[in-house]
Amino acid sequence: MKLMIRLMLAACLVLPFAACKKEEEVKVEKAPVAAPKTDDKAAWQDYLNDQVPRHMEGITNSPYVYRVPAQDQDGYERLLEKAKMDVASGIVKGNILAYAGLDPTKTADMIVTAFEGVTPNTMKGVRVVFIGDAANSERVKAAVEPAGVEYVFVEAK
Repeated sequence: MKLMIRLMLAACLVLPFAACKKEEEVKVEKAPVAAPKTDDKAAWQDYLNDQVPRHMEGITNSPYVYRVPAQDQDGYERLLEKAKMDVASGIVKGNILAYAGLDPTKTADMIVTAFEGVTPNTMKGVRVVFIGDAANSERVKAAVEPAGVEYVFVEAK
């Protein structure tokens, strides 16, 4: 009888501690922001701030994000020069380059031009994300994969 009382007493003492186990946090993925239908900078900023973090797993550095303007030719030329300089300077493992814009063909053109002449397999561990349309995806993939990057296509919707 004493044994039963001791077991019940021990159970009463242990039970509250077992019940205090923290519940695991449930991660709820928020719905994606819709791709802007205009060339509005603020709308694209919100969209890219939603999309780029979705592809950052394993990335250890701040992303390089290129919002390709559809109408501003001077802005496009400046961004193209920056993109070419960034790629030519040698992006290292743990980085992500994300490209998006209202005109997916113009965005694809920028990526293809930026990766011209890159020495094969010099960008292993780098992720390139093209946010655009499927019609341009294979062209972009063919331009970037020789550099050794991980290519990710995201349909802008």
